[in-house]
Amino acid sequence: MRIAVVSDIHANLTALDAVIADLRKVGADLVVHGGDLMAGGARPADVIDRVREMNWPGVYGNTDEMLWMPHRVSETLQAPQLHRIRDLLLTYTIPATLRAIGDERLSWLKALPRRWSEGDLSVVHAVPDDVWPIVPATASDEELGRVYGVLRSRFVVYGHIHQPFIRRLPTFTVANSGAVSQSYDGDRRAAYAVVDGDRVEIRRVDYDVDHEIRLLLESDDPFAASTAETLRTGKYVPLPAPARKEPADVQS
Repeated sequence: MRIAVVSDIHANLTALDAVIADLRKVGADLVVHGGDLMAGGARPADVIDRVREMNWPGVYGNTDEMLWMPHRVSETLQAPQLHRIRDLLLTYTIPATLRAIGDERLSWLKALPRRWSEGDLSVVHAVPDDVWPIVPATASDEELGRVYGVLRSRFVVYGHIHQPFIRRLPTFTVANSGAVSQSYDGDRRAAYAVVDGDRVEIRRVDYDVDHEIRLLLESDDPFAASTAETLRTGKYVPLPAPARKEPADVQS
């Protein structure tokens, strides 16, 4: 059975539709989404509607969970250098997304599980019982085994870090599916994973990045400029530092 795992769409309908077209070529028997449908793109409601239209099972991610559990943003982004991101998520991103998607779509997101398993495959967004912790692509085999071995599956696929990889451990294989939107590995194409028998493949898909950037820059999203550069370069681009106000001249 050929199963595709599509994660971290981040409200980017342009990339999602390109991936759907590629999935038709691949001929997946089942597609599972790995969460983070929301935040970072111009069309959050359309992304939810498209995923529901495709009838994909899946899990929720941290940018989904923050919509109904905003305190997780404050708990997780405690480092001083993250306070500006935290504040913008709480004051802009969460309220704007909730207005865009409405109550019924929010209820659908909230009903998603944190884990999805069928046969030999398990899918989570970050780690089995939490959608926020980061397990990097550079994690040791020991760490991957400790974190994901509890799922007791031959194959485990997660998202969250936007850096695809495949690691074969002694008793199971761990893969990161990469991100449909906002890749961080220097390749700006959309990424997703395909599990086919004993084989795992990372697929890369071209899409109209410039079109998505134009839509984003037409919005009032305070993250728009940095997200646009991330989309353009395939590397994480942080928020620019706020302009420093020069002290007013003092007249003597």
